[in-house]
Amino acid sequence: MNTSLSRDIQKTVFYILIAFLFSIAMRMIWVYQFGDYTPFHYNGQFMINTNDGYYWAEGARDLLSGTATNPDAKEYFDKFHQLNDLSPVSTAGSQLTAFFSKILPFSFESVIFYMPVFLSSLVVIPIILIARAFKNLEMGLIAAMLSSIAWSYYNRTMAGYYDTDMLNIVLPMFFLWSIIWAIKTNKNIYLILTAIEILIYRWWYPQSYSLEFSFFGMILLYTVIFDRKNLFNYKLLAIMMFAMMNGNEFIRLGIVLGTYFLFRDKKYDKYVLSILGFSIAAFLISGGFSPIWAQLKGYIFRETVSNTGKGLNLHFFTVMQTVREAGHIPFETFANRISGHTITFIISLLGYLYLLYKQRVMIFSLPLLGLGFLAYVGGLRFTIYAVPVLALGIAYLITELAAKMPTKKLQYLSMIAFTLVILYPNYKHIDAYKVPTVFNANEVKVLEELGKVAKRDDYVVAWWDYGYPIRYYADVKTLVDGGKHAGDVNFPVSFMLTHTQEEAAQMARLDVEYTEKAFKFNDEMHKKDKNITLASNIEEMTKDYGFKNTNEFLRTLHSDIKLPQKTRDIYFYLPFRMMNIYPTVTLFSNLDLMTGKKKKQPFFYVSKNYKDIGSQIQLAPNIFLDKRTLRLTIGKQTLPIRRFVKTAYDAKMKLHTKIQNVDFTSNISVIYMTNYHTILIVDEKTYNSMYIQLMVLEKYNPKLFQPVILTPSAKVYKLAI
Repeated sequence: MNTSLSRDIQKTVFYILIAFLFSIAMRMIWVYQFGDYTPFHYNGQFMINTNDGYYWAEGARDLLSGTATNPDAKEYFDKFHQLNDLSPVSTAGSQLTAFFSKILPFSFESVIFYMPVFLSSLVVIPIILIARAFKNLEMGLIAAMLSSIAWSYYNRTMAGYYDTDMLNIVLPMFFLWSIIWAIKTNKNIYLILTAIEILIYRWWYPQSYSLEFSFFGMILLYTVIFDRKNLFNYKLLAIMMFAMMNGNEFIRLGIVLGTYFLFRDKKYDKYVLSILGFSIAAFLISGGFSPIWAQLKGYIFRETVSNTGKGLNLHFFTVMQTVREAGHIPFETFANRISGHTITFIISLLGYLYLLYKQRVMIFSLPLLGLGFLAYVGGLRFTIYAVPVLALGIAYLITELAAKMPTKKLQYLSMIAFTLVILYPNYKHIDAYKVPTVFNANEVKVLEELGKVAKRDDYVVAWWDYGYPIRYYADVKTLVDGGKHAGDVNFPVSFMLTHTQEEAAQMARLDVEYTEKAFKFNDEMHKKDKNITLASNIEEMTKDYGFKNTNEFLRTLHSDIKLPQKTRDIYFYLPFRMMNIYPTVTLFSNLDLMTGKKKKQPFFYVSKNYKDIGSQIQLAPNIFLDKRTLRLTIGKQTLPIRRFVKTAYDAKMKLHTKIQNVDFTSNISVIYMTNYHTILIVDEKTYNSMYIQLMVLEKYNPKLFQPVILTPSAKVYKLAI
């Protein structure tokens, strides 16, 4: 190895180390800020701050239980699968976590909390290696530092944000690096590296189809326009296509390895185009386009209501309309999330275009940029894909401007100065980004206590936001969670939470037993025909009870009906924090299932910043409550209230409720929750809902519900039927 190459490698490693440590240090700011804040700790450990993280944590926990502490691992997993509790033991996130937990001398909680800190920081490696291909390592260092702490990338990879995002940019950036080096060097080693990166990326993130196919398309376009006679490019396309097929990863790996060794022998060069054609055919036969189309339907062609397309053709509210990260975002937010500041974003874009002009292999980064720009229609979650690409753009401009300086000293000083300027807005964001953990310590205590009471095959009913944490801490089953939350499964849970206790209780027993019935049916039928499945639970209930109109069936829940035989217990987890999303919860059941027509939304208003202004309580800028007459003024309209309710906890944390009836002709009630510093304004339907009655007022029907755990943070009731 010559001296100049050795120095280049040393410099590359040194820059990678600097950027890696910088990324980790920035992620430790949140840890420092909340190091002594006890609500974010449980059993002396930080809790994670993303709901979905508890999904992978559950799988890793079960893997460790089955292979590390349980001598009868096979018996454990057989039992586990029969329980249908949806634990993701076969997913990459859970498997990698279990592996790290076994080899590292840290607690499981520490591993899942700090994994995103270290894994996400690996993104600096491919960024600097890409810059090395352009013989501009300083550009790589600047881009790596900016990418590692840019708003959206930091938000989704900070300490505690334990989710697939910790490698979702790292892996495609390695993918981009190998493609660039493959095209620039035509070395066979990059054929196998690119294919293996596809296999790893698909293993880690099964939704990677679209990005993989986009990379394939860009290489094909580049080849057709600039390099049609280069046989190496067709080899690259063929081996990529084999890696991109659907199917068993080990079979795909075998095909990839066989293709690689075939391509190393020049005597097979005359068959390259035929092999490429065969790989495309194999991709199509394996159903390669199906998952890509599914993603487009999910994020681009969204509709507020979907129908089942089966039997009664019921209509349900789609969850994508309520997920913030899938919504439209303004330009300033879009720019800030990618580059930290609007000006930085514009300069980065100009720099990227200039880099694209100077280094045409950067055309392969367009899929990442395009996916990042999809944020305008697909939601803010996609902005992270554009972060490293545009960071390379502004870093290139900085190094080009620095090169114009008359001395080496001025060149380095100018690069440092410009780098600090573009990093500063991102640092300020990190310093101010004080996100909470998913649950606080008191809520976790409730769930762990619930886990001691409930059996593993019992169900806990709660909104889907809390599904994964409930399963992790209480080790029970749930009806909905962060992945299982389509409109048809959300409908029954929404119905339970927002309707009367009688309706909620009967729907709970029905939905749980029909869910178990569906598990058994699908397990049996899949052995015969994987395409045969049951319709939604609601549709099956409607037909079984002799109705052709689901609305008519739902009306029968006002009265006693014959329920399925009880096979397990059911618990309701009702957290105070659900108050913030109650209107969203109502959307899923406040719908005519036969037509898809949305019903008038129940009235629900929460005020936590009210003010006493003498004779009135100001609940909002245009909402006032007269303390003497108890009349409510909303804008220019003044109306009486039906009742005024005051709740308060005594020294023994027992809730006391005082109800003052005012005017029974009114449909509006006011609830003053003194200990929560919260005032609710609700209509009669909301007031009588199971959530308000059991969580807010603790007014339960003992024939239907039994209190299990009653705390200000969350309340648990057991279904009595």
